[in-house]
Amino acid sequence: MPARMARPGTSGIMRGVNVSPARPVVLRDRQPRDLPTLTRWLNDPQAEWRRWDAPYFAAAATNKTMRAYAQYLAQNGPDADERVIDVDGVCVGMVNRSEEEPVGGGWWDLGILIYDPASWGAGIGTRALRLWVADTFEWTNAHVVTVSTWSGNERMIRAARRVGFRECARVREAYPVRGQRFDSVKLDLLRAEWEAR
Repeated sequence: MPARMARPGTSGIMRGVNVSPARPVVLRDRQPRDLPTLTRWLNDPQAEWRRWDAPYFAAAATNKTMRAYAQYLAQNGPDADERVIDVDGVCVGMVNRSEEEPVGGGWWDLGILIYDPASWGAGIGTRALRLWVADTFEWTNAHVVTVSTWSGNERMIRAARRVGFRECARVREAYPVRGQRFDSVKLDLLRAEWEAR
């Protein structure tokens, strides 16, 4: 089976996934109108999301990586392994995925990031992750999907568990963050478990 099957260029809400009609969450291709928002959030070294997304990396290195990523987004078109999280027509974050080695082995690691704290705590992350899992199982050969985080990011862990992920690995006290030690945490979800839900 190929590492990734062809997919349409755009998509809205994935089949079979319920999303609250009050604030619909859509995963869609990145559009030129999203670039100012993405650039602002990615280039802001004081953005609140940075306190939660791998804060154990040195700030200078993260700043450099985020500037390069913002530049990459400005110079490249949409990618099937990366989507914008859209709420009410506004870009509030992104999801991405990458296939773990060996290519074709069926293991995909997923990422999700909601930049704007105003969009936190409303279930948007859980709904976006659910859509991304559905998309990944529909359009790739994934046998298992994982998310990786740290024990201080309790919102990410709760969202993953709501979607059906289970903790599969923990390295205790792996990361120093703001004077404390936190665990590295990985959660996984098998295709068969997803399909049985």
